[in-house]
Amino acid sequence: INKEYYFRHRYRMSVKIKKEIKKIENDIIGYRRNFHQYPELSFKEFKTADTICNHLDTFGISYEKEVGKTGVVAELKFGPGPTIALRADMDALPIHEDSKLSFRSLNDGVMHACGHDGHMAILLGVAQALSTNIKLKKGTVRFIFQPAEEGLGGARYMIKDGCLKGVDEIYGLHLWNYQRYGEVGVKTGPVMASADLFDIEVMGKGGHGATPQGTVDPIVVASNLITQLQTIVSRNTNPLESTVISIGKISGGHNFNVISDHVNMSGTTRSYTESNQKMIKKRMKEIIDGVSKSFGAKITLKYKDGYPPTVNDEFSTKKVLDAATSIVGEGAKSPYLSMGGEDFSYYLQKRPGCFFFIGSAPNEKELLSTPHHCSHFNIDERSLLVGSSVFLKLVENSFSLG
Repeated sequence: INKEYYFRHRYRMSVKIKKEIKKIENDIIGYRRNFHQYPELSFKEFKTADTICNHLDTFGISYEKEVGKTGVVAELKFGPGPTIALRADMDALPIHEDSKLSFRSLNDGVMHACGHDGHMAILLGVAQALSTNIKLKKGTVRFIFQPAEEGLGGARYMIKDGCLKGVDEIYGLHLWNYQRYGEVGVKTGPVMASADLFDIEVMGKGGHGATPQGTVDPIVVASNLITQLQTIVSRNTNPLESTVISIGKISGGHNFNVISDHVNMSGTTRSYTESNQKMIKKRMKEIIDGVSKSFGAKITLKYKDGYPPTVNDEFSTKKVLDAATSIVGEGAKSPYLSMGGEDFSYYLQKRPGCFFFIGSAPNEKELLSTPHHCSHFNIDERSLLVGSSVFLKLVENSFSLG
């Protein structure tokens, strides 16, 4: 076997799907495809929740609907002992699907472009296996199907409605097209960044482009402000700690020979620590105040605190690593990190746990050929079996089969 073939296929060769999951492989893939065809936006997951409940009825698992508005919480109690929660998010994105999949979205302008359809299928697979094939001797498994992860913080509504009551540990996963099938990304500490939003308005004094004297040009002010804001990353942040400040939108001006009155900007900030999250917000206000005074412009900042960083507990991460290693062997490794945000962070502020990544890239040669949130997003569906197997092994390891 040549070296290139071995490098590209070594993880796939070592994957050991749990027999209980392999037995229901077609069911799990079917769940995912059905969810993919009928995506729903945040807090509108009514049919999605009904579908989940119908499956739970079939498994004989009790549940509660309308938790956190449109979420579902189910539970299997095997006996005395701790309670472990497993979470899957439910919502889709406002994207028109541009794919040739036979099960592509039937809801125009809405698409599962991040893998949440797969997350629900993975969790249903675990619930099905635990209810029909595995009889633990102790402990309780709670299944959390959560709405509105995509920006609206559905986790907070679930927590408010009591989804963590009695829970000792919580675990979540994400299908991850930045890693290959057969890889599971596991790491202690921060794995997803905080995700804050901001809007800035620069108000100057307009005039004729040929006579700039006497004006306060908000475009010049905004240009200086953008440059100075970047010094927060380059000069106020420890180089070993990742932070990001991105201006994603800027608008201003009326015509080529007109100095406008105002400029509007919008952007996002990201960090892996709450201390840096707070520092960025503070420094932005200070810099804006300084630029405002130096140019004689009025600048207003509207800053919205978003998701906090997602920080894994050390002991819980070790449990996931042990479970993942038994399924994918040396494919259990550090994840491909990004500065994306994830509202699983709210759960980890309340309970110890771990958020990890299941390699799902459908094209092993080009890991970025189908990135998350794109209109042609798809996954390697074998990754669903890996996800269910890791979750199942994690539960087995936590509650001895005896």
